[in-house]
Amino acid sequence: MTLFYHIGKYFMLMFSMFTRPEKGSVYWNRTMDEIIQLGIKSLGIVIIMSFFMGSVLVIQTATAIDSPLLPRYTVGFTLKQSMILEFSPTIISLILAGKIGSNIASELGTMRIREQIDALDIMGVNSAAYLIAPKIIGAMFFFPIIVTFSMFFGFVGGSFIAATTNLVSLEDFIFGIRSFSTDNLFMFTYAIEKSLIFAFIITSISSYFGYYAKGGALEVGKASTNAVVYSSIFILFANVLITQLVLI
Repeated sequence: MTLFYHIGKYFMLMFSMFTRPEKGSVYWNRTMDEIIQLGIKSLGIVIIMSFFMGSVLVIQTATAIDSPLLPRYTVGFTLKQSMILEFSPTIISLILAGKIGSNIASELGTMRIREQIDALDIMGVNSAAYLIAPKIIGAMFFFPIIVTFSMFFGFVGGSFIAATTNLVSLEDFIFGIRSFSTDNLFMFTYAIEKSLIFAFIITSISSYFGYYAKGGALEVGKASTNAVVYSSIFILFANVLITQLVLI
């Protein structure tokens, strides 16, 4: 029963954001702040991880190919498939669930225990719309950009290994990335669609746990932990569901 209680309460919170929305100017200013806080400040870790993951995937793939029947451009093709289909949209989202999710939950949880959210409600402000909606909008706007950066720097990391080692030539590597190009647009669109869904999952679930946090600092910490755990679980569940619906 506790599970259904939280599910119902979650949907009621999401619905309350649209029943009495705030002015557009309020959303614009706060959304710009959230884009900077949740998106731009996350680019650094995404770029670093994507670069090194692209490098590692090239090394692992190149050393695993022992058969002379497999062309060397398979290394580039494998990197492209791995980065676009899974690493950039899914693994990066799981990483950001830890960074962004805990940040959102702790921020809203602190506001709740300090009674700042209650003060907004007393003043007649729709606190859910004012606090949560800009986070969801900002994340859904910037997550596709983050995923695109991840793909690009994954390819840069792989190109760096191809250019500085003898595992695979740079020409074969680039040919592998460009091969079967008719599917590239579909794969990119698929990755962007997943990133939008994952952005909503992370921000909405994390906001839920932070918004309804009770008690003191210990409970805020628990809310942050629950936000990361449940966001990650639902990202993995949504990933399987989307893959089944789109790719099969």
